[in-house]
Amino acid sequence: MKTKLLFILTMLSSLAFGQTVDLDLFASGFNSPTEIVNAGDDRLFVVEQGGLIKVLNADGTTNVTPFLNVSSILGLGSERGLLGLAFHPDYATNGFFYVNYTNTSGDTVIARYAVSESDENIADTGSATILLTVDQPFSNHNGGCIHFGPDEYLYISMGDGGSGGDPNGNGQNKNTLLGAMLRIDVDGAAPYGIPADNPFVGVDGADEVWAYGLRNAWKFSFNKDNNDLWIADVGQGEIEEINKVDPSTGGYNFGWRCYEGSTEYNSDGCSMTETFTYPVAEYTHTATGGCSITGGYVYTGDTYPGLQGMYLFADYCNNKIGVLNGDMEITYTSAFSGEFFTTFGEDINGELYIAGSNSGNVYRIIDTELSTPTFTGDSFSVYPNPVTDLLTIEAANNIIATDAIIYDMSGKRLLHYSLDATEQNTFSIGTLPSGLYLLQITDVNGAGYNYKLAVK
Repeated sequence: MKTKLLFILTMLSSLAFGQTVDLDLFASGFNSPTEIVNAGDDRLFVVEQGGLIKVLNADGTTNVTPFLNVSSILGLGSERGLLGLAFHPDYATNGFFYVNYTNTSGDTVIARYAVSESDENIADTGSATILLTVDQPFSNHNGGCIHFGPDEYLYISMGDGGSGGDPNGNGQNKNTLLGAMLRIDVDGAAPYGIPADNPFVGVDGADEVWAYGLRNAWKFSFNKDNNDLWIADVGQGEIEEINKVDPSTGGYNFGWRCYEGSTEYNSDGCSMTETFTYPVAEYTHTATGGCSITGGYVYTGDTYPGLQGMYLFADYCNNKIGVLNGDMEITYTSAFSGEFFTTFGEDINGELYIAGSNSGNVYRIIDTELSTPTFTGDSFSVYPNPVTDLLTIEAANNIIATDAIIYDMSGKRLLHYSLDATEQNTFSIGTLPSGLYLLQITDVNGAGYNYKLAVK
């Protein structure tokens, strides 16, 4: 059993760390899952490409009756189908949720539904309202992921329209809704409003476009701790990329098709003086055996302190899970045989799940090295958290604390305090910038107690 945070954080930057990430079978029996989301409670909702949304309960059981069935209105084949699901930030009050699917003409549709007034586990199929339809010239590269951001606007990932190499040049055309991240206000008007601070309102570019230069962003997510937006963009023939940006500003150009990752791909028609936003991390097919990135989440749960702040993703072709640390270094698990990972999920507590299209299984992501009850923090109270300046550590159960050490999420030791042999110690952390940190408290017997610490 590993209880020393120093050991943990050393592992974070080593190849061995990746090997401690494992999968625990949570549920099975799904058909081509494309999304897993929560609705602000302990249920998970599993989206199937063929048109069903199923309720997965906290005990691992799946409701017999689907939450929603839209199979009759879908166009299927290739990368088409039911691809995305997002619950309104005020879902508990208004019951609205949103889906992203391709219709029988193969076009992308964003539609709103409502939950049944009499059964929280069944949607009202007659409540459908179409917000947006986008023509798709080819059957692939439909994007499909939708999430509400910290600003409570709906973000929609749109692929470049398909085929290969972006033959229509949609990625660099900010006047099309293809090859872009869209951002709309579902509450602002009918069928939707445009946020006033969208970057191309009143200037050249489609009002809905928040960022562009994407090939096929198959999954994006927001870090619940600091709001960072993570976008995994599937590459053309060699490079898979991971982007991280601040969602408080828009107008990013991620470079496709001028660039595949950070490498020039096709400069025809490109203004190479354009300000591009390059990936924070990328990997090649040649080096990894991958071919299609499946974006995931930054781990914000409490069960596995060693994973906190790490971005987890996968690749459809090599069946490995990648872990990206604070230094933007990638480590990988071994391959999970027989799986083709298509989606991650995050529950209400920040714990992560992953599903494969081949097996139809949903797994919990676990850390075999660090998942122990010793990481619970019942022995100390740490407050306030988030903290701006003065932090107090108060011991319980007659424990005597000797040291407090603060690390950043890449494992770098930042601050060390020697504590008095009293029940309560208060000290300043005012030199730390805003962000997420790990706090280790050591007692007189050398035992370590670890906490996630947020600094405002």
